[in-house]
Amino acid sequence: FPYTYESYIHEPFTLLGYLAAITTSLQLTTGIIILPQRQTVLVAKQAAEVDVLSGGRLRMGVGVGWNPVEYEALGKDFSTRGQEYEEQVSLLRALWTQDVVNFEGRWHRVTHAGINPLPVQRPIPIWMGAGSGAGNIPSNRVLRRIGRLADGWFPMLPPNEEGKEAVARVRQYAVDAGRDPDAVGLEGRITVSAGGPEDWAGELKAWADMGASHISVNTGGAGFTTPDENIDAIRRVKEVVGD
Repeated sequence: FPYTYESYIHEPFTLLGYLAAITTSLQLTTGIIILPQRQTVLVAKQAAEVDVLSGGRLRMGVGVGWNPVEYEALGKDFSTRGQEYEEQVSLLRALWTQDVVNFEGRWHRVTHAGINPLPVQRPIPIWMGAGSGAGNIPSNRVLRRIGRLADGWFPMLPPNEEGKEAVARVRQYAVDAGRDPDAVGLEGRITVSAGGPEDWAGELKAWADMGASHISVNTGGAGFTTPDENIDAIRRVKEVVGD
């Protein structure tokens, strides 16, 4: 994974609060926060605040992470992160939709309490990241969790045969959970450094063929050093692929 202690990474809720104040229509997305590393009720409050400040523009991307060093530094159990994560999602949705919450699980107890203000979106959409250390299709456990719980997902896969297989599995797991598979969004990704305009257009078509509901533009690895360079690259991609 391409980051070390030297990598420059903003705290997402602080950054999105700032962006909420200087934008009017831009959707704000965390892509992703490592949810089991954070206190759940505090996350609910922070996310609700960003959603209120932005007028309902937050989409919250979450994941379990891959680095045990981070968990150790935070005093968290790396081995149970997936189970805790699922409980967190349930509690977050309760806190975002109910004035007063009573919740008891393995990791959480909330007794007759709530957050105020509640978010504009009730609940805020929760999108899940899903990757594999080997770059292959994530495990069925991970894909089943997405199909069962997520409003959408970020596949860490290219739009190839493996990507299609992963999408098909998520859709089937959604059906198995009694959900409409079309209600589970899919975000594709165009990587600026991977080629030029023809490559970007080809990537967009491949993602569209896979049923992507969202497309992001990844400027990582392109060697940019200023915000303007990143914004200009995104504009160039938009000129090629359209709206």
